[in-house]
Amino acid sequence: MISERILTLTLRHLTRQSLDLVSSKRRTLPGPRLGRSYMLYAHIPFCDVLCPFCSFNRYIFNERAGHAYFAHLRHEMQMVADLGYNFQAMYVGGGTPTILIDELCETIDLGQHLFDLRDVSCETNPNHLTPDIVGRLKGRVQRLSVGVQSFDDRLLSQMKRLQKFGRGEQVLQSIQTFANQFPTLNIDMIFNFPSQTQEILTQDIQHAIASNASQISYYPLMTAPSVAKKMVDAVGRVDYGREVDYYQSICSSFPQEFEPTSAWTFSRKHGGMIDEYIVDYEEYVGIGSGAFSYLDGGLYVNSFSLNDYKEIIESGQILVTSIRQFEKLEQMRYRFMMELLGLRLDKQRFKKDFGASIEYLLWAEMAFFQLNGAFAVNDINSITLTPKGRYLLVAMMREFFSQVDHIRDQGRRTLSEEEKALFLGIDSLPLIAPESSRC
Repeated sequence: MISERILTLTLRHLTRQSLDLVSSKRRTLPGPRLGRSYMLYAHIPFCDVLCPFCSFNRYIFNERAGHAYFAHLRHEMQMVADLGYNFQAMYVGGGTPTILIDELCETIDLGQHLFDLRDVSCETNPNHLTPDIVGRLKGRVQRLSVGVQSFDDRLLSQMKRLQKFGRGEQVLQSIQTFANQFPTLNIDMIFNFPSQTQEILTQDIQHAIASNASQISYYPLMTAPSVAKKMVDAVGRVDYGREVDYYQSICSSFPQEFEPTSAWTFSRKHGGMIDEYIVDYEEYVGIGSGAFSYLDGGLYVNSFSLNDYKEIIESGQILVTSIRQFEKLEQMRYRFMMELLGLRLDKQRFKKDFGASIEYLLWAEMAFFQLNGAFAVNDINSITLTPKGRYLLVAMMREFFSQVDHIRDQGRRTLSEEEKALFLGIDSLPLIAPESSRC
């Protein structure tokens, strides 16, 4: 699709320019602003298996380091509360947050004690869908998101997930068993793997629907410089030319009981919480190694080093090592993307927050979307999207998140050689530094 190629190249240029970080000696975050709503994100960077396409901050699991990390995470959470923040929603991502279920429950319980939490979302993997873990999370977690990616055994093998997480049929049975234990159970799927045929995609969609999950999120395969070679070696080179065809197949395959709730999420009607926290909460505080905070138009990035995380938190400071203050135009473009990811942009709110109409301030973006038939509704109050518009948002978000990995690559420059090796999945080296600086 020509419009997607133009959009991708333009965003690649603009986003790369706006995501250069500046080192910061500041060891805290700005305080909350009266009348604003914030979400709390907690990052758990440990996994049993490192997927070749994942560029998030993650390391091979080490139990001793994991227990210490959770303790430091709770200390950081207390410091955020001391700054005056309150949250109604908490999202625990990773990594694999359920890798130490006792520590995770203690962390969620502290969040419930410190803040007015109404909704807690948590990520997990299929092998953690067990009676014990699900029983511990039930009542604590309102939305459980299971990283499935595919039910096809060949794709699972390429992703290095088959041996640890089980065959596709086993994963499907596990989800069917526990799908009704949470107000919302989401499964994350990926489309446009190089070896994924149309037949495999169709079978994956059918399995996802049959899983009884209340929500299904279908992400395009995204590349990141830090894992590009490893991903090509494992799954092959991505063909973006067929991405739109696969996306259209996904959209047309869901029965009427499903409705799109974001550009890449499909929910059973009345199925619960939306997939992306960044849709409901423009501003958020991130805690943990490698977490981001977006506050007052600025991006605050925590250290990616587990050893640095230990030292900074134990010193009684919040872990901000890099910042990027966005200009007004960049903030407006971010709002444009995130609200339309949620399928509706509030034009009156946009005008109130930025001082003029979106047609005046983002005339180029509005003209591009209008000319390409992306708007289903574009009146004085709101914008909604056509199916073509939803795909353009998927392409925008794919490029945006791929470029966000530029931030992560900057953050990893200061990692020790041991930590860099562990990020790449070389687990023969020590996870943490000598005793004096262990996490």
